[in-house]
Amino acid sequence: MKKFVFGAVFFLLMSVSTVPAMAAVDISIGISLPPLVVFPAPPHVVVLPDTDDVYVVPEIDADIFFWNGWWWRPWEGRWYRSHYYDRGWAYYSAVPRFYFDIDPGWRGYYSQRNWYGHQWYYERIPHQRLQQNWKTWHNNRYWERKKAWNVRDYKPRTQQQRYELRDQRQKQYHQRPEVQRHQQQQQQRPDIQRQRQQQQQQEIRYKQQKQIQQKQEIQHQQQKQLQQRQQQQQQKQIIQQQKQMEKRPDIQRPQQPGPQMQQRQQRQHQEKGQRPQNQ
Repeated sequence: MKKFVFGAVFFLLMSVSTVPAMAAVDISIGISLPPLVVFPAPPHVVVLPDTDDVYVVPEIDADIFFWNGWWWRPWEGRWYRSHYYDRGWAYYSAVPRFYFDIDPGWRGYYSQRNWYGHQWYYERIPHQRLQQNWKTWHNNRYWERKKAWNVRDYKPRTQQQRYELRDQRQKQYHQRPEVQRHQQQQQQRPDIQRQRQQQQQQEIRYKQQKQIQQKQEIQHQQQKQLQQRQQQQQQKQIIQQQKQMEKRPDIQRPQQPGPQMQQRQQRQHQEKGQRPQNQ
């Protein structure tokens, strides 16, 4: 009986311990995983300016980003993501859309504490604080609106400028030799082709939605400006009409009665009040 119980417990322990490894192999089958980066402690991150809340681990050679609740990592022309910063990497079959917002020269700006000629007082955010607040910061656009990414006297780029930079960086990214090699390998797999087509369609819809939002914002601003102009014109017309009325000699302006006139009016009122009594 004891041998049977011991064997059952051993089988359960082995099955539980092997599930994560099997899942990782299933996700990344046929695709190599990036080498692990060992951290002595949970890393601090820095939010990058002109991005949609993209955080980066700045003090290591490898590029490891945090965005939208995931840790992201490029390696050999491929992308991986994980819920952990130091393990559990799984292959991601597309380039995450946040990547083309990242300035390629961010490491130099970080070391110089300068962002395009403006002092960059970046804040090193602890891992625990990031996990507790990243959703609230994203929903409130905290770093852009309240902190201006900790860049002194910096004016964010317009939406049009950001779109142009995205397109430029996307073209430069696809010209990298490691990226082209990976794309050639992926084109030989039909399942990957279907995934890429779906992701391309999603990206197209995303861009279309962004363009619609941008047009709506421009139209809203134009309507506001038009309303302001109309109000200003109406005010000017009213002021001009008042001035013209004051200058016209044929218009008699009401004059305040003098003391003698007031006495006469009082007498007339008194006489009118006394007439019914006399009758």
